[in-house]
Amino acid sequence: MKIAAQNRKAYHDYFVEDKYEAGIELCGTEVKSIRAGTMNLKDSYCTVQDGELFVHSMHISPYEHGNIFNRDPDRDRRLLMHKREIRKLHALVKQDGYTLVPLSIYFKNAKVKVEVGLCKGKKNYDKRDATAKRDAAREMDRAMKARR
Repeated sequence: MKIAAQNRKAYHDYFVEDKYEAGIELCGTEVKSIRAGTMNLKDSYCTVQDGELFVHSMHISPYEHGNIFNRDPDRDRRLLMHKREIRKLHALVKQDGYTLVPLSIYFKNAKVKVEVGLCKGKKNYDKRDATAKRDAAREMDRAMKARR
């Protein structure tokens, strides 16, 4: 499994409750561009429209050698999941204040997969608390390393 891109900002802005794997509908030059690593998941999100799952504002840069076959880099792309999973996610997003955020894009058996997280937003004090814990752990590691 080769990870092509990760959305680290999502872990800072949201509590990730659950993770799902989805396929993604792409054209050929987009796959080549993902293999080259020219994509960005920052500020991307997923919605359910007419029983289908779409990812919005995921930027895949145009492939350099693609010329006329290149597509719009910021177009909405359809995610491929089972219908009952999409219905379940739609019900959770609709009533419980959750949101769907793409966490990472990776290759699995030569297919592009998207890891979608069912997330709940963090408040500012939650973000400060997470930062404080991370800094404390880093300081403890430094102290332990200096002691050896």
